[in-house]
Amino acid sequence: MASTDAKAIADRFFQAWAKGDFDTARRLVHDDVSFAAPIDRFDNADAYIGSLRGLAQIVNAAEEQKVFADGNDVCIIYDLVTNTPAGSAPVAEWYHVRDGKISAVRVIFDARPFAPMFEQQAGH
Repeated sequence: MASTDAKAIADRFFQAWAKGDFDTARRLVHDDVSFAAPIDRFDNADAYIGSLRGLAQIVNAAEEQKVFADGNDVCIIYDLVTNTPAGSAPVAEWYHVRDGKISAVRVIFDARPFAPMFEQQAGH
């Protein structure tokens, strides 16, 4: 698969979840997608998409800044604008595309401003 195909798939996925189109986002990931981020880890698509649905409750926008593609790997750097005291956060998402769908996602961001929200949800 050419990097332009992987880039198009990753961008379609990013745009879908950012706009709240979770049905389209789900169709673009493998059932056994591997997801790793500072706060969550998942090994299946339904848990990952469920997490994105939850995230959507606090997101005002995901403003894409830059996209890098290298073969089947795509990195999208964006500003996550939230309606929380944490405000905005720069985020990098590294997608790996296999057979026309995303098979792995690694998210890199500073989770410290968001930690109090997750502690409250967990009842700590």
